[in-house]
Amino acid sequence: MSAHDIEFIGMISHRAQSEIHPPTGPVLDPAYVARFARVHEEGGFDRVLVAWHSSHPDALLVASHASANTTRIGFMVAHRPGFIAPTVAARQFATFDQFSGGRAAIHIITGGNPAEQQQDGDFLDHDQRYARSDEYVGLLRRVWTSDAPFDHEGAYYRVKGAFSEIKPVRKPHIPIFFGGSSHAAVEAAGRHADVYAFWGETLEQARETIARVRASAARAGRDPASIRFSLSVRPVLGATEEQAWTRANDILERIRALRGDRFGMANPKPESEGSRRLLEAARGGRVRDRRLWTEVAAAVGAGANTTALVGTPEQVGEALAEYHALGVTTFLIRGFDPLEDAIAYGRELLPATRAIVAARRRAAAA
Repeated sequence: MSAHDIEFIGMISHRAQSEIHPPTGPVLDPAYVARFARVHEEGGFDRVLVAWHSSHPDALLVASHASANTTRIGFMVAHRPGFIAPTVAARQFATFDQFSGGRAAIHIITGGNPAEQQQDGDFLDHDQRYARSDEYVGLLRRVWTSDAPFDHEGAYYRVKGAFSEIKPVRKPHIPIFFGGSSHAAVEAAGRHADVYAFWGETLEQARETIARVRASAARAGRDPASIRFSLSVRPVLGATEEQAWTRANDILERIRALRGDRFGMANPKPESEGSRRLLEAARGGRVRDRRLWTEVAAAVGAGANTTALVGTPEQVGEALAEYHALGVTTFLIRGFDPLEDAIAYGRELLPATRAIVAARRRAAAA
């Protein structure tokens, strides 16, 4: 993928749910997973994210089921270092990459909520977790690329004669996405990320984030231009701008009704710098940069990617093109009506955005 290309990532889940749709039915709905993945594939998405949570079904197994029900779309599988050995994780992801025909990517999420980490027995503090992730990802890459057994002795892992017969389809290794906005996260990302992933910040914040990560890559001896950037945002579309804002207000009212007395109580992940940055954007106003809607992030504590871009497909496409001009080449988009919005994005937003970016590229070349 060149620096000028644009990539879209959707998000699938193990059952139908969102901030405005409480989960119903079985915890794992295999038919929904398969349909959700096919909708993204048919809509022209490049990948889908499969998220991680300490109480949810296993992300890699969910991705494996989705890959068996699709033929082209890639998978960005969230993975938290520290709960299994990196050598085991490397073999698992390489196996999935082989089964899926080279469609695997790994999304390293170190975790910003100590209570959730402790559900799986992790009691390290924030910076220790990122130090462990740093060592962990280095071992993943070494297992994926080494032609001979190797030894390693570090602060968190010690292996002797580590080797994997199974290697990824993708060379030199499976693409590594890395998230986290703290200093420790950015330093680790500078060393390891193929793609640095961050939430839907303002244009000013995004410009700052991109500069921080590129500087980190330079300190690690890498070409700063070698890291790509992925922005996560929630598009809210309408046939007209007025209709889009009517829908946005309806979404907020639905959240208000579901949260009741908890509405508007910011409850971010306690150690998440990404959450803090979204709440900082929200304090600057309900709408930033003409179209970045912050009210949902403020209402739910910004514990995930909860800022939105509101407007017609062309207006939202223009907003995405502004981020593309800053250096963002990948957009992770998901809706508040997850499956229905994915269909609309594939039909309207993806082609509009790609056309706008291509037109801007032609204009710049001229």
